[in-house]
Amino acid sequence: MRRHYIVAAGLVAALLLTMPFAREATGRTEALLPAYAAATGVLEIMTAALLFALYNVQRSRALLILAAGYLFSALMVPVWALSFPGVFTALGIDFGAQTTAAVAALRRLGFPLFVLGYAFASGTSAAGRFTGVAVFKTVLLVSAGAALAVGFILTHQDRLPAFMRDERHINDIWLLVSYTGMALYVAGIAVLLVRRRSPLDIWVSLVLFSLVIELMLISFLGGGIRLSIGWWAGRLYGLTAASIVLAVLLFETTGVYARLSATIAAERRARQNRLTAMEALSASIAHEINQPLASMITNADAALRWLARSEPRLDRVEDALHRIVADGHRSNKVVAGIRTMFMKGAQERAEVDLNALVREAVTIAGTEARFEGIAIELELADALPPIIGNAVQLHQVLCNLIENGIDAIKSAHDRQRLLVIRTGFGAYGELHARVADSGTGIAPGMAERLFDPFVSTKPGGMGMGLMFCRSVIEAHGGRIWATANQPRGAVFHFSLPAAILPRDTAEQEP
Repeated sequence: MRRHYIVAAGLVAALLLTMPFAREATGRTEALLPAYAAATGVLEIMTAALLFALYNVQRSRALLILAAGYLFSALMVPVWALSFPGVFTALGIDFGAQTTAAVAALRRLGFPLFVLGYAFASGTSAAGRFTGVAVFKTVLLVSAGAALAVGFILTHQDRLPAFMRDERHINDIWLLVSYTGMALYVAGIAVLLVRRRSPLDIWVSLVLFSLVIELMLISFLGGGIRLSIGWWAGRLYGLTAASIVLAVLLFETTGVYARLSATIAAERRARQNRLTAMEALSASIAHEINQPLASMITNADAALRWLARSEPRLDRVEDALHRIVADGHRSNKVVAGIRTMFMKGAQERAEVDLNALVREAVTIAGTEARFEGIAIELELADALPPIIGNAVQLHQVLCNLIENGIDAIKSAHDRQRLLVIRTGFGAYGELHARVADSGTGIAPGMAERLFDPFVSTKPGGMGMGLMFCRSVIEAHGGRIWATANQPRGAVFHFSLPAAILPRDTAEQEP
């Protein structure tokens, strides 16, 4: 969220610096318009292409509408530049001063309508089996609509409103376009902020904010004078608006590829770890299971002897039965831990609520924590975006970390028995979770080795739990690490990327 505020503050600061000079005229700067139009058109076409590509993955009607808006705006730019008075007059191209203004009005009012459609369609699903067909139809319809609108303007120039008094100065009727456009921009910002469901909504609202400043400079602060300093400053804001979503999508795409590379490396490491683990797994499982089984048999024999006495010692029988139950739970944990690593559906991904996973894991661990006198505190951030992942695997990661924290606290004495679980945003916008205990802490030099196979600080531990946690988190494009807690104990952190657009906004097609 900090990046959004920085961008908005930069836009406002540039506006304040420009305001004193907004009405000053410039020389013959029409020659710069083709370069400006080319840059704007290319940026908007690239943004539309990336949004269509993202639609192919997430199948959200909202993305399809937003992509259509950028495509429509890009198609208007060449006509606006070609019809601009004095730019291509030497080539015999002169459509009249009103044509440029009419195309500008169409672009000015059309784009925010698409954005409003994007905002209100956030909860709808895209229909159709093939996304490529939907993209083709959208491109065809938008192109045809833009062509018809431009064709009408070019063939009915005598019917166009008198937006311009001359080639440089606007008429009062243009202010109607300005006020309408301003109202649409503000409405779009309000709807996006109120209905915010993804980080993309914030960036699109910044696009509209840039366009608000552009319109203020062009129509009001610049006195409605073409090619003035305010007019050109407004065009730079328009160029900025065309760049924002593209920059965000490129940044996110780069991050996805980086996470993909990390995921491939993690999967290779996980396969190697499994091969290494299989060499000792049979003996380890036999040892881990045989020990509680032997203890259960011993306690059962003891209970039978106490019952067989002439005066049965029921208190001793009860103690023996409790020990049998505890050994049974211990065996179950060993089997469940092994089964989790190989269970079916391990690669299935869906939308996951991190806070809900934390609450479920705490519910499971709550009984043992209360029995040991350990308090569990939750500090869960509100309105966290979802993550795309495997709920079973991520749930097991949280259970492992919470159980490790409880075991560490049980081993410590004469200190507060507290486990704190916190969720929120990381430094780069990803979701961050931490499990902090007041236990025995981490020995120097052990923080990095804790996630290697067969490394454990618990007596009799197999050292497989944290290795499993690392494999799962890295396979989801995140990372996991451990630090010392203050004043005592350890903190286990993991971060996961948030979905750029929640998948519950797009119902998957059959």
